[in-house]
Order: sequence, then C-alpha cells, then structure tokens
Amino acid sequence: MAKGRTKTTSFDAMVKFFMQKYNIPTKKDVARLMARLDRLENLMTQSAAGPYRGKTQGVGRKKNHQVAGDLVLDVIKRSRQGVGFPEIQAQTGFGEKKIRNIIFRLYKNGKIKRKSRGLYIAA
Repeated sequence: MAKGRTKTTSFDAMVKFFMQKYNIPTKKDVARLMARLDRLENLMTQSAAGPYRGKTQGVGRKKNHQVAGDLVLDVIKRSRQGVGFPEIQAQTGFGEKKIRNIIFRLYKNGKIKRKSRGLYIAA
C-alpha cells in the first residue's frame, strides 16, 4: 500500500481555524471594542447633567478638587435654611462619592456646619 503525502498545516493556520470555529475574539476585535467604549465614555462625560459641567474640566487633579469644592460651597451658601445632599447633587451634577468627600473636607476645614443630619449651612 502506497503512502500518500499529507499536507502539513501551519500552526498559525490551526490557531486561526480554532479562533474562528469557537468565536474567540482577536486582538484587532478587542482594539475595535475598546475604541468604541472610549467613544461612548467620552459622549457620556460630555452629556453629564448639571449646570456646572463645563467648569470642572481643568488640567490637574488638585485644580478640579478646588473648583468642585468651591461649587459645592456656593450651593450651600445660597441656601439660607440649609441644603441637603440630594439638592447639592442635583445642582452640581457630581457623583455621590465626590460630594461626600467634598462635604467632609469643607466641614473639616470649618467652611460649613451641619445644621442637622444631612443638612449643611455655610459657617
């Protein structure tokens, strides 16, 4: 019986075959997905709600925190009866964690006082 020559398959061709057969994403697919996610994230940050959205987009972390703290302090100063956390969040458009940190810092520095639980007034 004569032996037939078998065609040798390259390793790259085998890998490509299995990736296609089992729907495994390639590096190029992942790069495309990451680019789409970046575009989506940029659109979300640009359309964030709040009247102060454009004022906090500065360069450097320290500058952003100072501006954000000033904005929260302005909201608190405008309210004579005291302002609660939800109102601050609605007027600034900042996230919950960011506002909590800013309020803690303002209270620690003596710029605001707690009128009661959840109500803040300017010092």
